[in-house]
Amino acid sequence: MQKIAILGAGESGVGAALLAQAKGFDVFVSDRGSIAEKYRQQLAQAQIPFEEGTHTLEQIYAATEIIKSPGIPDTVPVISGAVERNIPVISEIEFAGRYASGKFICITGTNGKTTTTLLTYHLLKSAGLKVALAGNVGESLAGKVLEGGYDYYVVELSSFQLDNMYSFKAHISILLNITPDHLDRYGYKMENYAGAKFRITQNMTSADFFLFNQDDAEIMKYKASHEVPGTQMPFGLKDSDGLAIQFQDQLISASFSKIKAKVDTSKSPLIGQHNQYNTMAAVGAALLVGIAPNQIEEALGTFQNAEHRLQPVGEVEGVRFINDSKATNVEAVWYALDGIQQPIVWVVGGTDKGNDYTPLLPLVQEKVKAIVCLGMDNSKILAAFAETGLKMVETRDVNEAVQLAKDFAEAGDVVLLSPACASFDLFNNYEHRGRSFAQAVATLKSTVA
Repeated sequence: MQKIAILGAGESGVGAALLAQAKGFDVFVSDRGSIAEKYRQQLAQAQIPFEEGTHTLEQIYAATEIIKSPGIPDTVPVISGAVERNIPVISEIEFAGRYASGKFICITGTNGKTTTTLLTYHLLKSAGLKVALAGNVGESLAGKVLEGGYDYYVVELSSFQLDNMYSFKAHISILLNITPDHLDRYGYKMENYAGAKFRITQNMTSADFFLFNQDDAEIMKYKASHEVPGTQMPFGLKDSDGLAIQFQDQLISASFSKIKAKVDTSKSPLIGQHNQYNTMAAVGAALLVGIAPNQIEEALGTFQNAEHRLQPVGEVEGVRFINDSKATNVEAVWYALDGIQQPIVWVVGGTDKGNDYTPLLPLVQEKVKAIVCLGMDNSKILAAFAETGLKMVETRDVNEAVQLAKDFAEAGDVVLLSPACASFDLFNNYEHRGRSFAQAVATLKSTVA
């Protein structure tokens, strides 16, 4: 019996363990941290051996293949040791892909991939297709493959997941944008990070489709050096020859293959230019699998985006509060600021990821009336916007941040939490930060009611 070692016992690791066991492998799960109770119970119930708080190397290296969590860098000793021993290291997506009978619609990009993934899934689900949602969006693809019965899998892929995928093939792959992010995992070289993103096109044939944002300069720069075997379908807002999908005046026009269609997006709740790109990609995928334009239009109107992505969380005395905690880099914040038309009090800060705030300056000067820094070290943000002359304050308390922002705002304004930074200085993760912000808004609302 072949042995598989799984590193990391989160959603993807446990899903991979259960699928591997079902396929007859001898499975061992190892997590250097602590395992959440729900995952511990799943492993115990399946009688899959596991450990936490350590890596027993002789157990791990006895495997013929290792499946690792995307959060584990290739540079850690347990992985480099496996490579030295010529033990293949793969991702859960790669493993699950071997056993799936349906077609994969895969989405990546620095920003917007979760929204696009959820929207694509919603469009297919609303049309009655047998479709599963999986990947970086928080669902195990291996778990969905184990369930079975799906004709399509809509999969959000991070660069970390793509790094350890080799034979996996998407039927429809979507690349939304490429901007600097996670460069510490890629030797601080953009070409390495871009290379990871372009892995989404690997193994495609001319019967498969590659949808990409032609307006994104980094995609076009790196596309020239990457062979893409799939049928290429550029989408964009700018008038350009050869666009397969174009967005103008709330109308998406598609012209590709044997499809010529127009889709009205006026019922969509998504705001901002970035969501026009996300919508083009999702609508393109829906058209490719045969969904009629009128069905797409109806489904657009019933879509609800994920939490922490330009999510309205309350209104206090005419001031709207928007939780965009998922905006952990400068590009995501740019889209948020660009998409909101009302005056903004901006709540920003956290763990800086090597940000260059310069691209935000014009939008901040045009739209922002005050800045509230919510973080342990705000010096870089304060310096970046010092010359704007805006009022800037600092706090390490989310309740105080919400109160300060409300004090700066007037009825009709928007208080926007769009941090441009990771959350780990004051919070467990961006979800914790977003929920804390929403709770602080609810608390404030109750005190002024």
